Parts: sequence; C-alpha cells; structure tokens
Amino acid sequence: MSVLQLWLNLGLNTLSLASLLAMLTVGLTLIFGIMRIMNFAHGAMYMFGAYVGISAAQWAGNFWAGLLFAALSAAAVGAIFESGLLRHLYKRDASSFLLITFGLSLVLTESTRLGWGSNSRDVQLPEALAGVVLVMDEPFPLYRVFLIGFGLTALGILTIVILKSRLGLLIRSISQNAEMTQALGVNVGTIRTLTFAVGCGFAGLGGFLAVPLITGYIGMGSSAIIESFVIVMIGGMGSFLGSAVGSLLVATTQSFGNFYFPDLSLVVTYLLMIGVLLYRPGGLFGEEE
Repeated sequence: MSVLQLWLNLGLNTLSLASLLAMLTVGLTLIFGIMRIMNFAHGAMYMFGAYVGISAAQWAGNFWAGLLFAALSAAAVGAIFESGLLRHLYKRDASSFLLITFGLSLVLTESTRLGWGSNSRDVQLPEALAGVVLVMDEPFPLYRVFLIGFGLTALGILTIVILKSRLGLLIRSISQNAEMTQALGVNVGTIRTLTFAVGCGFAGLGGFLAVPLITGYIGMGSSAIIESFVIVMIGGMGSFLGSAVGSLLVATTQSFGNFYFPDLSLVVTYLLMIGVLLYRPGGLFGEEE
C-alpha cells in the first residue's frame, strides 16, 4: 500500500469515526445548549439503545428495525425521565441535574445488566452493508462509508430543523427566555420534553451504529460519556459546530494515533483538549461558563 493509499484509508476511517462520535455528542450538545442540563445519563442511553436495537434486530431479523428501535427506545426513556422528574427541578441549581442524571445512568446500567446479562452482544450486518468498496484499488469496509453518509444526513437534518423551522425557532427562544416564550402561549414543557427525547434518541442511535465496530457491552456507555465530554470541551458547550469539529479532531487523533503511536493516542487526545482549553477556556466555538 502506498503512502497516499494509506492516508486516504486513514482519512476515511477518521470521517466514519467522526460521524459516529458526532451522532453521540450532538444529543449532549442539544440538551445542554437548549435546556442547560449536563446529562450524565447520556452514555447509559447510548448503551441502552444499543442493547434494545440488537434485540430488535435479532427478533425481527432486520438490521433497520434495530436502528429504529434503538433510537425510539432511548427517546422514550428520555421523554419519561424529563416529564416525570427533570421538569420539577428547573428552578433549582445545576447540581440537581448532575445528581439525578447520574442516578439515572446507574439505574439504566444495572437494569440493562439484569435484562440482558453481562455478556457482550453483536449484530449481523445486512448484505447491502457487509461488503467492501475499492478505494484506489484498496478494499475499504462499506459499513464505514454508510456511517459517513448517515452521520452527515442526520446531522444536516437536525441543523436545518433547529435553524430553519418554526419548531427550531421555538426551541431557540426557550433557550433564551422560557418564561417569555410561555407567556406567548407556547407549551414550553412539551418542547423541553421533545428536545430531551431527541437528544437521548441520538445517543441510542449512535450506540446501535457503533455495535458492528466495537460489539455491545455493558461498559460501553462509560467510555462513550468520557469521549463525549472531551469532544464537548474541545468544541465548546452547546455548540453544534463545536461538536462536529471536536468529533473530527478526536477522531483524527484516534485514527492516525492508533496507527502511528498506538500507546500514546489517548494521551494525545487529552493533550489536545488541554491545549484547546488553555487557548480558549470555553472551547473552540463556545463561551466561557
């Protein structure tokens, strides 16, 4: 393999990993950016969606059914959690959200362990995604190409909804002044529930999409939430653009780092975060909180 072929292969791996990471972090960013809630249960939602998706795909014999149920199950848990507990805490300080979302992460993790057991689980890719494509005469997994396209499409649709639709306008107005928006007759509670559910749905979706690459296991949410926070810190709290750029930077350090200096790739990722925070304490595209 020539140097050009190698770098092209690593570049495509970086884009596929960045799409996956962005799918996870955009939900965290959406919830924090609109609702100012740091959702510590996001990693557990990622794991829960993955397990539900695996079971749904096996039961239906259809990968796409797993994709659908992964997103819907995490979104449903998020909606129930927000409407049942979180909405009673909006007048309290931020520490209340940290504690209750951390508690939810423990409950979800142990419930998943009780329901599915501690063994790792996998999912069968459909024939349409199981092959390879030739990139400069070198084979590249088709599933990773699918991840790039799926991630770009999903994030593009979410961005258009937030920036161009009436629903997006209401969501942004609630983030600026919820009381004034409610005084105009908008059902703030419903939109907050929808926002939290969509953020959790993205986490579940990302969890199921990651399974063909890493295999589903109970601890997958813990590593995912750490990666998510690193990306959010790099990109800036509440910034969609920051999430996308942060995901790309972290994916680059992991893809190229794992090839050239595998023992230090994680260190480089944290050094990147420290360097960004020293230069811009609020992240590349965020404001200092």
